[in-house]
Amino acid sequence: MKQLISRSAVAACRSNKQSGFTLIEVMVVLLIIGMMAAFVAPAILGNQESAELKKAAIDIQQLESAIQMYRVRTGMLPTTEQGLDALVNAPTIEPMPRNYPADGIIQRLPQDPWGNDYYLLSPGEMGTFDVFSAGPDRQTGTDDDIGNWNLEEYL
Repeated sequence: MKQLISRSAVAACRSNKQSGFTLIEVMVVLLIIGMMAAFVAPAILGNQESAELKKAAIDIQQLESAIQMYRVRTGMLPTTEQGLDALVNAPTIEPMPRNYPADGIIQRLPQDPWGNDYYLLSPGEMGTFDVFSAGPDRQTGTDDDIGNWNLEEYL
C-alpha cells in the first residue's frame, strides 16, 4: 500500500506540472526561422526578377512574330502612330492596311511584367521595327529597356 500511495502521489505531482516551451526555446526557434528566411528570400526574389525579365523577352518575341504576320497579311508594317493596337484592331490612322483580318492578328495585347504597355517604333532605331518594354524602371530610353534588339541577354 505504501508503494501504491507514493506512486499515485508522484503521478499526481507530475499531472499538476504544466508542460510547454520556455521563452528561450521559442526565441531559439524564431532565430533559426529568421536565419533560414535570410538565406532563402534573396534566392526567391532573384528568381522572380529573372522570371519577369524572361517573360518580357518572350512577350516581345511573340509581338515580333505577330508584326511579321501583320506584314504578310496586309503587305505593310504598322506605323508608330498606329502602334501595337493595330495587331488587335483595324487601324483608323493612315496608311490603312489592305486585307486586314476581321478578327485581328492577335486577340489581345499583353502588358509587361511591371504593368505597362509594350512600345512599337516603326521604322525602328535598331532595326526595321523596334518592339520593347521600358523595363523594371518604367522609363524608356534607359539601360534596362528590353527590346527585340537585345533579347539574347534575357532568354
